[in-house]
Amino acid sequence: MKVLQVKLDKARDYPIYIGSGLLSQTELLTRHIHSRQVAIVTNETIAPLYLNKVRDALVDYQLEAVILPDGEQYKTLQYLEKIFDRLLARKFSRNATLIALGGGVIGDMGGFAAACYQRGISFIQIPTTLLAQVDSSVGGKTGVNHALGKNMIGAFFQPQCVIADADVLDTLDDRQLSAGLAEVIKYGLIRDPEFLAWLEHNMPRLLARDKQALAYAIERSCANKAEVVGEDEFESGVRATLNLGHTFGHAIETGSGYGHYLHGEAVAIGTCFAADLSRRLGWLNEADVARVVALFKAARLPITPPTNMTTEQYVDLMAVDKKNVDGKIRVILLEALGKASLPTNVDLFQLQATLNEYVG
Repeated sequence: MKVLQVKLDKARDYPIYIGSGLLSQTELLTRHIHSRQVAIVTNETIAPLYLNKVRDALVDYQLEAVILPDGEQYKTLQYLEKIFDRLLARKFSRNATLIALGGGVIGDMGGFAAACYQRGISFIQIPTTLLAQVDSSVGGKTGVNHALGKNMIGAFFQPQCVIADADVLDTLDDRQLSAGLAEVIKYGLIRDPEFLAWLEHNMPRLLARDKQALAYAIERSCANKAEVVGEDEFESGVRATLNLGHTFGHAIETGSGYGHYLHGEAVAIGTCFAADLSRRLGWLNEADVARVVALFKAARLPITPPTNMTTEQYVDLMAVDKKNVDGKIRVILLEALGKASLPTNVDLFQLQATLNEYVG
């Protein structure tokens, strides 16, 4: 087992546990639970696979399981309320602990519920997808979607710990595995050129679910994420670079209907957009862009956008983004492979040129 630390301040630092068989290590959970009341929030896909493992580790606790439907389209205030309904009905106190057992949707919703219930209760992340293990479970971003924009309702709220058990990836389907690789690739592109080169050489091993390769990719990604979050918890500076491809990607997710594209798929397409726009600014050359596109293709991720969206839709949806200031669209771009820019005000003419290149 590897243990990484997210360093915020001494009172709120927390560990990321990475390894195999961690769900069976009872003490990893219990050391971070400080009352008898524990709510496990999961979904209909994960519950039959792993809910009982977590229950078995917590036999001496007052347990409640909240099982939600599986999918991005259920990441809404309506379904968030189902968590509150159960906590209130079972008279959970502000000393209770909430465990988010699932992928990014469950992690975001469970964390947001914990942030809001009685103004904040403890929570633990147990991510069950590659994307959640390498990205969304770390850093305390929680929230839900709105019909007009993704992740626009939420809070920064840090977990007590993150338990990333690589064994749960055995039940992850190939599409979800590739979606997680989009966020892994992101770390190489924004700040870790050596890792980027490693990914280019080892993508076949990752797709083949080589345990050693996956463990290394998870650890390296989490180390990058922990370092950035420790430096900039509330995204006032360098943490924004973790959103490479996300402004475009969120527009794709919202415009095509939540759930049509997996988050990582939309980010892959969005990062291709961002690489092209970086080229138009003179930061990347054509060979750099081709390298970015080739890596996403190698990860079996889409690189072309939906055919039912217009350039105007992209611009409208990108205007609803947390990085924007005074109505100006700001995106994360690449100054070089391995070095991201801070949020950059985008000239509308250049943005439309990139969109027209891909959208037509």
